[in-house]
Amino acid sequence: MAFLLGFLIAFAIGVTGVGAGTVTAPLLILALGLSPEVAVGTALLFGFLVKVPAGAVYLLRRQVDPRALLRLLLGGVPGVLLGSLLLAQLKGARDLVLLLVGLTVLLSAGLGLWRGLKGAGRGRERPWLLPPAAFGIGLEVGFSSAGAGALGTLLLLHATRLSPQKVVGTDLLFGLVLAFLGGGLHLYFGQLDPGLLLALASGGVLGALAGALFATRLPKEPLRLALLLWLLLVGGQLVYRGVVHG
Repeated sequence: MAFLLGFLIAFAIGVTGVGAGTVTAPLLILALGLSPEVAVGTALLFGFLVKVPAGAVYLLRRQVDPRALLRLLLGGVPGVLLGSLLLAQLKGARDLVLLLVGLTVLLSAGLGLWRGLKGAGRGRERPWLLPPAAFGIGLEVGFSSAGAGALGTLLLLHATRLSPQKVVGTDLLFGLVLAFLGGGLHLYFGQLDPGLLLALASGGVLGALAGALFATRLPKEPLRLALLLWLLLVGGQLVYRGVVHG
């Protein structure tokens, strides 16, 4: 089951570009019954592992902007550490965590849909906006594993004039660092399932390769739209569980 989940999640990432954190943690909670904190920690390190090859490609192609990445990390690193610590403190408040994770998934999926329908162009240069906004994104990633993909891309489109390729590459490296640090902190607190992570990653490697092979052959936007709509349902289910059982 975990191998198949890893394959499907990585395949979806490869074809649609929707972030691993947004998809993985809700599935681990709803399909496998993991506690929210273990699901988030496992999802963060899984996301890190499956995105490393893509991050290396963007680096080799020089499609990462070092200054924008540094500004993002100035805010994002303390944010993800604080978010991870916050989740560790709320370990006993399962329903509250379910509610907050569900709201984060709804926000990320909703923003992804809005960006796809609106068709965002390049913004003005607002470098001062990157660190404080990235702090909020990091906080969200550390707490729920979701947000770096959709929110980071929107932030870079709004606050920089980077090319679309550099927006994707810079945001991908930003998400990789956050996933590594947040996942490492969750590992330190014991909020991780190593066996499950190994099974997910095994399926994820094959899924990422399959996604890369089929990315040019499958209709990307309809699949992306369907996945985001499905994530709205998943986020709604998490919110429902958090409210009804709270």
